[in-house]
Amino acid sequence: MIQLLHRLVWRNPERRARKLLCFAETEADGGRDLVRAAELTRDPTLRKLFTIHAVDEKRHAALFRTRGVALMRSLPFRSPTVFQFNWATPGERGLDDLRVDNQSDANLLAFLHLSEKAAAGRFAIYRDVLRDDPPTNAVFEEVLQDETFHMKYTLAQISRIAPNRRRIVLWRARLGRLWNAYLRIMSAIASVIGTFVLTLQYFVLLPPFALLAKRAERREPAGWNPVPPERARALESQY
Repeated sequence: MIQLLHRLVWRNPERRARKLLCFAETEADGGRDLVRAAELTRDPTLRKLFTIHAVDEKRHAALFRTRGVALMRSLPFRSPTVFQFNWATPGERGLDDLRVDNQSDANLLAFLHLSEKAAAGRFAIYRDVLRDDPPTNAVFEEVLQDETFHMKYTLAQISRIAPNRRRIVLWRARLGRLWNAYLRIMSAIASVIGTFVLTLQYFVLLPPFALLAKRAERREPAGWNPVPPERARALESQY
């Protein structure tokens, strides 16, 4: 069922192109956060690994962007915009707007490990359902290899710098990801409710006011009309 869902989502070429461009933005944003993490850490090994990771993310962004642009150029001039199904194919969420400045090395590594692990699982599915599109399939194949390396090095570094707190740090990161997922779901629900309420107001509350305005307009005399003297004096003073 999961394979079928993703196959349906990725089948549309316009949606495929836009998703690749969205993935490029996410990868580029994650790369900038990793550069900041490399600047902040005092561990020379982590500084090197974060820098390598940031370079990988920049390269992933270029791969996704190049392929997305190529797909967009191959579309008809008036290709209809379709629903993106971002909830079904989120790709990689990067650092999920995590504030790198406020995180310890262990917490950051745990968050990165879980993010890369989730991304590796998603990209493996995308690669499998895009076998009929060899160029896009090759992009995901290349990115997936790097994601696997990122997943392994972050776990190894957690074991190195926090061997006694490894499970605690990972569970704390899992709870943080669950909280972010909860916030995304609640935001989506709030958006749906807000749209429904505004639509209801438009079709239920506005028509009576429109009818009253039309009735008032019919009572107004047409053309220019003389102004009573008591009202004309209002222009001579602010009172």
